[in-house]
Amino acid sequence: MVTFRLPFTRSRQRSPRPGSVNVNTALIHPRNRADSSSRNYPASLALGGSEDDSANFTKRDNSGGLSTSTFRITIPSNVRPGEEFQASAGERIVRVCCPLGAYPGERLQITVSLNGDGTISDRDSMPLQDLPQDQDSENVTRIPDQHLLPGEQSAYSVQIPEGVMEGQRFSIRINGQPLSVTCPNMSRPGMTVKIVPPSTLQSSATATRPLVGRQNKTRRFEVTVPKGVKPGKPFTLIASGVRILVTCPINASIGQRIQFDLPLELVSAANNGPKSALSQIKLSYDKDGWTRTVRASDVTFQWTRFDERGNVEQQPRFDIDRSAYVLKLDFLNDAPIRHGRVSLVTPEEGVVDSNIKRADGSELACYSDINNAQMKNYGDKIKWFQDICAELVVGSWANCIKINVRRDCLVSDSMHAVMSLSREELRKRWRFEFTGEAGLDVGGLKKEWFELVSKELFDPDMGIWQSSTTNQMCMQINPASAICCPEDHLLCFRFLGRVMGKAMFDRELVKGHMVNHLYKHLLGWPVMFNDLKDLDEVYFKSLKQMSAMGADDLQYVDMDFTATEDLLGMVQTVDLIPGGASTMVTEDNLPEYMEACLRYRLLGQYEAQLNELLLGFYDVLPEPLLTIFDFQELELLMCGLPKIEMNDWMVHTEYSGEYNRLGPNHEVCVWFWEIVSDYDQEMKARLLQFITGTSGVPANGFSSLQGNDGNILRFTIEGVSLDMCVYPRSHTCFNRIDLPLYETRDELEDKLRVAVTMAATGFDLE
Repeated sequence: MVTFRLPFTRSRQRSPRPGSVNVNTALIHPRNRADSSSRNYPASLALGGSEDDSANFTKRDNSGGLSTSTFRITIPSNVRPGEEFQASAGERIVRVCCPLGAYPGERLQITVSLNGDGTISDRDSMPLQDLPQDQDSENVTRIPDQHLLPGEQSAYSVQIPEGVMEGQRFSIRINGQPLSVTCPNMSRPGMTVKIVPPSTLQSSATATRPLVGRQNKTRRFEVTVPKGVKPGKPFTLIASGVRILVTCPINASIGQRIQFDLPLELVSAANNGPKSALSQIKLSYDKDGWTRTVRASDVTFQWTRFDERGNVEQQPRFDIDRSAYVLKLDFLNDAPIRHGRVSLVTPEEGVVDSNIKRADGSELACYSDINNAQMKNYGDKIKWFQDICAELVVGSWANCIKINVRRDCLVSDSMHAVMSLSREELRKRWRFEFTGEAGLDVGGLKKEWFELVSKELFDPDMGIWQSSTTNQMCMQINPASAICCPEDHLLCFRFLGRVMGKAMFDRELVKGHMVNHLYKHLLGWPVMFNDLKDLDEVYFKSLKQMSAMGADDLQYVDMDFTATEDLLGMVQTVDLIPGGASTMVTEDNLPEYMEACLRYRLLGQYEAQLNELLLGFYDVLPEPLLTIFDFQELELLMCGLPKIEMNDWMVHTEYSGEYNRLGPNHEVCVWFWEIVSDYDQEMKARLLQFITGTSGVPANGFSSLQGNDGNILRFTIEGVSLDMCVYPRSHTCFNRIDLPLYETRDELEDKLRVAVTMAATGFDLE
């Protein structure tokens, strides 16, 4: 694990208040010394500056009437870190901000700098040399020099005290000076964390990820910084068969040896796994070149793209063929009804925790468990997922949640009941009762409830969803949902998110297939420019043509950074960037225009709706649990394996190209249907996803299969030569598969299986 030096912190000044004077504080208990040479103060409270000023004061001599007074005060019982309180400083009342890491009852030493006339001065805090020195805290141990990373002068291992959980602060002493440490994520009391203090200790710092895994043990690795890697930039390596993402320390250079720690669980899991484990991870979780890796600094999952030489690729500017974004949900609170904000971020920012916790905070599964599950086949993944969900169930049937609904008010009653539940109650067992009916729920009523509620919510007539313009069997969020359901459209999306999450949690199904990029958003998968094709092929093609234009053609097009929306007859213009209407598209800013279009169509159009959908979904399912699936597997798990009638499929198939004359009697077509008939339901569903873009089958069978214009467009097999493509190639907008003229049945079977199973990875089959 790579450990970085803790940054210096600067205090911020607040607006002046009547009767306030300029003060600097230093903790007395725990004891502290203010180091005037660093001019970075542990808890400076310069109340006389502007909001943008820092606590970096100009040092002056005691002349011109300037004086300094030092006082000792006690923090009142009702004051918390960061809060202000009044204190007496001689004959003056001063306002003091309680430093981080200090608590009621502790003693502070404040230094007040005044001019001769009593006005506020900018005098430095004086060194407090009279405070006694103390030894290091009992839970602090200095790390031997031979175990330090290059450039480290000193580092310490610190044991987290009892009662301190992740995100909370605790105080330690190093060389007699106090340090407030933030307990990192995925840590708990008794674990050991590593800190590297700066040359001058400050009042607060953030510890690195725990030095130890669940077994409190790590294994140290050493590697040479490869060529082309700059300080602060990431690179990958293989450690015990695991692809690890390491960030080059700021003070390291090419050819220098650096060290990092990996928890033994991750190392042992890799050593005990199959020899092809790395290749399985890579093939299963490549998406257009983006690969999920384990970040060594904090053992989280992160998407990374590699160039032709295997180095981590950097994309300083948007590229329609290579750039990607990941949907990230930042929680703003932890209330019963949480609030959050979604945004599209670069893949290195969209990290996902690699452990799953129970309701009591204990760890249920760690990164090695999830890593192993990612390599399983689809059936084994489902079993592992369901086993974890069973462990997350709260309570027993004796204290289950009973939900009573009326059939004629199904959605409103259900929404009222489900939205009144806490996140803990969402993981309890549910029993359903339809008012006025005598049925006893032993599973059947629950299955019926999920089917009826999800079907009604996804119904375009309700107004919150609409059919995709590219695939009529898939639903996309209606940007005009606020017009269709002005009172509660966002509540409907939060409710639907909870229904979808609970359905997966309880092994039930939902009646509604979404467009592909929404499944990717649920999983935090990379979305790219090509994802616009599945959303609106006409729009996608127009942008592709525009991207190839020169400066003269762009000037003729006369485009600005806006988009026009027709919301139920209400035409409105939306700025894609601030001031978009006054920003013309030129050859210089064309990549930024393409990026703005992608952001708007994949998120901005319905950001508020998707935000609520994800909040509801994650109310039930922890995000790390979903990382074992790809977006096609998620659709199959959520919507179930479709009922595919082979005779119906074959009868309503058309043939073109090399197969136009013989049709189903052509030798390759005969092989094709023989192979598909031998597939199990999962492989048939994956083939259907590969060719049509979804596993959904129209209610009236394949005779009702639609194209991107809403008209009937039957499943088509087109014969092409091997010179055109080596592997079968799909055209989801036209429900067509290009099937090369293979010479043997075995060759067709091998190539078709690779094409179908690799569809979710974006693997270039050409």
